[in-house]
Amino acid sequence: MKHIIGILFLLITATAFAQKQEGAIVQFSGIVHNADSTGVIIPYVSIINSSYRKDKDVNLSNYEGYFSFVAHERDTIKFSCVGYTSVTVVIPSNISKKSYILQVMLKPRIINLPVFRVFPWATTEEFTKDFLTMKIADDDLEIARKNLNLSSILSLERTMPRDGSESLNAQDMHNSVVNSHSITNPLLNPFAWGALIKQISDGDKSRANDSY
Repeated sequence: MKHIIGILFLLITATAFAQKQEGAIVQFSGIVHNADSTGVIIPYVSIINSSYRKDKDVNLSNYEGYFSFVAHERDTIKFSCVGYTSVTVVIPSNISKKSYILQVMLKPRIINLPVFRVFPWATTEEFTKDFLTMKIADDDLEIARKNLNLSSILSLERTMPRDGSESLNAQDMHNSVVNSHSITNPLLNPFAWGALIKQISDGDKSRANDSY
């Protein structure tokens, strides 16, 4: 019987001590914001009470960044979210209204990842095979020589349309050729008529002189 009384006394003492260590119950509420951008809310932040290891001590802020749950004074609360640096908050003691409201600020975390190169070869043997059969690209001199080749120029001339300056030059050349081969009708030339009348008149005079 004495042993039972001693065990009960120890249990009561441990419970009272644990309650004293836990602190009073507090309604912990607040909103999570971005520390670098004032007014920007961070939704769905993971909130863990580090003082306990229970599933019920894991909470989550809503899509507006708001959270509210029951905790104890002197509890350590950890706020974490992907892309942000975690923040730890300790609920103070001796809260008069048993309600603690806090605006939590999370700072964005920038992680510089190393450069990752993706190659189309699955094995080293495939790379070696493709490398040995690879056709080396021409240098600038070889490219210029191919572009100035007569066959290349003729092929481009047949397939590529002319630009504005080339079309204008071709039209001018065509007009000059047409004008150089054009034949003027003498019947429409008044100077030709004058020359013809003069020749007839001179011919008549010469025949009259010969008759005398």
